[in-house]
Order: sequence, then structure tokens, then C-alpha cells
Amino acid sequence: MTELPKTEADAAAELTDLAARIARADALYHGEDAPELDDAEYDALVRRNRAIEAAFPHLMLADSPSRRVGAAPSGHLAKVAHARPMLSLNNAFANDDVAEFIAGVRRFLRLADDVAVALTAEPKIDGLSCSLRYEGRRLVRALTRGDGSVGEDVTANVATIADIPQTLPEGAPDVFEVRGEVYMAKADFAGLNARLLADAPDPAKARQFANPRNAAAGSLRQKDAAVTAARPLKFLAHGWGEASALPAETQAGVVAALRDWGFPIAEAFRRCEGTAEALDVYRAIEGRRADLPFDIDGVVYKLNRLDWQERLGFVGRAPRWAIAHKFPAERAQTTLRAIDIQVGRTGALTPVARLEPVTVGGVVVTNATLHNADEIERLGVRVGDRVVVQRAGDVIPQVVENLTAGEPRDAFVFPAECPVCGSLAERGEGEVVVRCTGGLICPAQRVERLIHFVSRHAFDIAGLGLVRVEEFFRDGLISSPADIFRLHGKRAELVQRERMSDLVVGKLLDAIEARRTIALDRFLFALGIRHVGEITARDLARRYGTIEAFREMIDRALAVRAETVPAIGENDRKFVLRRGRALVAAVETQGIGPEVADALLAFFAEEHNRAVVDDLLSEVRPAPVEHTTVASELTGKTVVFTGRLETLSRDEAKAQADALGARVAGSVSKKTDLVVVGADAGSKRAKAEELGIRVIDEAAWNAIVSNAT
Repeated sequence: MTELPKTEADAAAELTDLAARIARADALYHGEDAPELDDAEYDALVRRNRAIEAAFPHLMLADSPSRRVGAAPSGHLAKVAHARPMLSLNNAFANDDVAEFIAGVRRFLRLADDVAVALTAEPKIDGLSCSLRYEGRRLVRALTRGDGSVGEDVTANVATIADIPQTLPEGAPDVFEVRGEVYMAKADFAGLNARLLADAPDPAKARQFANPRNAAAGSLRQKDAAVTAARPLKFLAHGWGEASALPAETQAGVVAALRDWGFPIAEAFRRCEGTAEALDVYRAIEGRRADLPFDIDGVVYKLNRLDWQERLGFVGRAPRWAIAHKFPAERAQTTLRAIDIQVGRTGALTPVARLEPVTVGGVVVTNATLHNADEIERLGVRVGDRVVVQRAGDVIPQVVENLTAGEPRDAFVFPAECPVCGSLAERGEGEVVVRCTGGLICPAQRVERLIHFVSRHAFDIAGLGLVRVEEFFRDGLISSPADIFRLHGKRAELVQRERMSDLVVGKLLDAIEARRTIALDRFLFALGIRHVGEITARDLARRYGTIEAFREMIDRALAVRAETVPAIGENDRKFVLRRGRALVAAVETQGIGPEVADALLAFFAEEHNRAVVDDLLSEVRPAPVEHTTVASELTGKTVVFTGRLETLSRDEAKAQADALGARVAGSVSKKTDLVVVGADAGSKRAKAEELGIRVIDEAAWNAIVSNAT
């Protein structure tokens, strides 16, 4: 995994980006049955999101992928709430992860070392999750997973699947929800695509499914059940939802009952004890992976004892008593045809390998990441080299080995200018990433900058979300922040757009007009300046009060920046330190160090960035910031919030601390004065107790706030 963000601003920006990418992937996978990412790529995004949230828990978004499952149901099928949510599973990627999962169960249940921990293990099939509800032992409803809370009613379509019993035998509970996967066998998938090709009037335009999972999902979610009946769908049961009674006291026992009731169960399903036996089953299933009739991407372990499952419960969107052990990355060899440079949302220049097409794990790979300039140098890759590609890791697919490093070829020269806008590309002190300095004028960055501009903690314009910003930019309606405020002159054009009635357009334009005056700190944060997050923007706004005073400081500081140039032969490190101190003194704002000061001034040193800001100021007015605090026991103290708060949001808690004169930090250190713990508080609480720092719960925090106000 690549290095975590160094600052809150970078962390917040990446979390926003990850949330959007994962939400899009969820919508395509669950809602449209047309995924654009393979499982390994998706898992990597989720792992990256969780890692950043673990390092910066106070930055977790309200719509974080960690808080949701799947995607909202689509429009053509009826929506029905699940009696019990259909949650997802946490993943294990290494044997040590499985050992830690079992160790975590032991710790949570406080089991003695001599108490055996039995598990069940079964293949993780790549199908469409489905819940079958039986009442009075008759099938009354079938739902897809949907977003985990609300699914789509596919009862009529499920009735056409031969594997699914329409009734349960005598002795079965009165209410029982059987959960499993609707899938299409590999051979049936190949046959379906062959028929679609043969039946198409124009074979060149024949619509074929990308993989068996897409075929199964598309077939099950048809409006016409007759279409579903014509498709070779199958079902494999693996669990249950709501039940008026259970036929056994263990996972294996209930699964055995499901088999007796007529439901297909994975042949590889096994009961095992401890880590060693679980991993033996994993290796056996992995060895048979290619021979199985359906696609799988790992093995699912579940705690066998149901009373222990009940005690363990859930954390976030996943059970504590189950985990999915994913298969490792698959690799293949191919030839590197070209190296292109892509410019990302934050201006990062990422080298991308263009490859001779190669199949890796059933997917044709033509592009792979090379991460950064240092990775290119480490691998020694050049055009024409023979390389090894794998579909796993932090960004996937990726080049992991160069097989022809010693052969004479021209070395790849990393560009010194942005390939999109031509602006200077710089690599900051101590960084591995080269970034475009074009900022708001760089087309590669504009859409994401605009999305950030309208986000919740920036201008917060209701009705102008990710999809609409992308559409408006694509169609030439907006290209800069100021253009958003000129949309009132394009009302007639907006009303003609799809899904934009006169009422919708009116609400959008009203929301935009309401933001023509905005607090200075929100204005500064919305500009998307690197390292200038909410807290830094707030500190700058409080220090200078008005946009005029802030810009006067910028002009003075830019003069200092221009004066601090290295002398001939001067030691680079000494120069960096001296220049950093000069910039900090020029910005003169508590909490802002050399790195942030340099990023702030680098932004305003670009003429095109100043032009964009001037243009924006012709449309909006930043309001002066007036900050008042209440004298309290926390004035001047540093507070850390950890865990899930029940009575208020993290933003509310931070605002309360700020009003009491306290500073909110994201991590616990010797400088921390107070740690407020909510539900599921973890390592931060332990560290605070280890350092002897005061720890209180949410009720005690609320009491402090009440007493002070």
C-alpha cells in the first residue's frame, strides 16, 4: 500500500475522491450490473479508504463507503425493506489476517487458550445476492441485496429458477429467510453469449455479457419474468436472515438443514477448527478454483456457534463473526508498449503502462499503473521491456517486475511539464509524487476541483453533486467556479436538459444564489489549495478576518517568497529550512508550518490561479469571520474524538470544542489533554490510557458543553 496522506487536507481530499469512486463502482455493480472495476481493484479502493479513515477517523464522511452496503436499488423494480439488513463482509488478504480474525474473536469473547474456535468455510461465489422469504413454509418474496437495507422485489423472476424450492417441508419454521447467491455457471455463460451472438442481426453490434456475474444479475433483474425463465440461472444457499426459529445451534447445523430442505449448498462447505484447518480448506478450494462450475474470488469463514455470533454482533456494515479470505493476485507476462502520463484530481502525475493485451485472472489487461517516477527508476522499465503484471495491490493492475531490465534501451524521462495544460510539474521536498502546478486552469483537475468547490464543507450547493457537475462541465455549461454563479443566465437551456424540470432548475438556481455570500473560511477551503483543509482555512480566516486583509498578506508573503532564492553553492537542506522559516513568518498564522505555507503561496504565485480567484470574487462575497469562544476548562486544550458518537455528529462535536476554545486533533500524543470516546473506540483510547491522558465518554462531554454554555 502506498504511503498515507501526510496532512488532513490531503486525507480529506482523497477520502472524498474514494467515496465518489466507490459509490460509482457500487452503483454500476449492484444497480446496473455493469462493473467497471474488477474485484481486486474494488477491494483495493475499500482498503485504502479504511486505512485513511483509521489514520484520520475525524475525517470520516457521512456517506463514507464504510457506512454503507451495495447501492440504492434501480428504478424499474419495486423496493422492499429487508427484515434484517443484508450486510457485507470484511476481507482478509493474508494468512496472518485470518489468524488475527480468530485471535480477535478470542479476545472479544475472552476465551481461554484451551477453548477451541470452530469455523465453517465455503467458497465465496461471485453472484447476485438474494434473500428468499418463506412464510407458512411458502415462498412469498425474493429480494436482491440493493443497498443492504432496501432491495428489489424479484419474486416472479426467482420463481423460474429450478434450484429454488417454492415450499419448505413440514417442520420448517413458520418464517424463514434463506440467503444465497443467484449465479450462472461458466459453461452456461459461454452458451448464452454464443446464442446472443448467433441471434444478433449484426454480429458486430451483438450485446454480450462481460462475465457470468453480470449475466446472472442482468437476467434476474428483468422486467419480464419470461426472459429470466429463458436464462440458465442457479442458486446456492449460504445463510439466512429473519427466522421465527432456527433448526440448529450452529452454522453448520443450519446449513445442513437448508440442504435437507432442498437448497443447493457448496460441495466444498466444511467445518474446521482453528487457523491451521481453516487455511487447509482455503488451499484446497483455491486448488480447485479453475475446475469449479462457477466463479469464486475467495473463501468465507464463519464462526460456527450461533450464540457466539450473537455475542460478537456487528461493527459498521459487517459482522464480527465472519470474514472473506480473498485469493491472491494473479500474474502474467506481457510487453510494455508505451508509458503515458495521467494527471489526477490533485494534479499528481501518474505514469501508466500501455501493455500488449494479456489475460490476468480472466480479465484482459491493457493498462497498468507504474505509480511514480521512483517506481519507474526502481523497475528500470522502458518501452519494449518484458514485464510482469498483477491484479492486486493499492492501484490495480500494476507492473511488479521487469524481466528485461539489462537490455540496452533509452531510459524513460519523466516530464517536467504537465502533459495536459503545460504548467510546470514540481516534486515537493520529501515527496515521491510530481504534481502539476496548473491548479484551477488544468482541464485534468477542473472537474474534481469543481466537485470539491460545491462539496459539503465548501460552498455546499444543494442539487449540484458529482454527476451534475460532470455533466455541466462536459457540456460546456461550467468550466470554472465563477461559471456556477452565471448559470442563472442559462435557465432556458437548463430546463431543456434531461431530468431537469422548471421546478428542479429553480431550486438549483436558488441554492446557488444563496451562496453568493459565504464565510471566508469556506471560501478559502473551496479553492482546493493543497494542504489547506478545513482547519487551516479556518485558522487563516480567523487570523485575517476579511478577504482584503488575507490578500494583502498573500502579496507580502509572495514578495518574501520571491526574495528567498538559493545562493550559488548553498547547501540545499539549509536553504529549505531558511526559506521555510521565512514563509511561515510571512504567513504569520498559528498552526501553519513550512509545508502548508509553501503550498498556499505556490497556489497564489500562479497568475492563472489568481485570475480564477478574481473572477470568482466578481460573483461572490466572502463574509468576514467573527470567532467567539466561551471560557471553559478546555480553553487552550487539545481534544481528540474517537469512536462513533451517538447523540451528535463528529462535525457538531468539533464545533462544540472550537466554541469552548479547544483545538481538535486527529491523533493522540503527549500534547493531547482530553480524549472523548464513543462506541467502538479502539487504539486511541488505549494509547491515551497508556499516556495517562484524561478519557471521558460522550455523556461526560455533553455535561462539559452544557456547563460551559
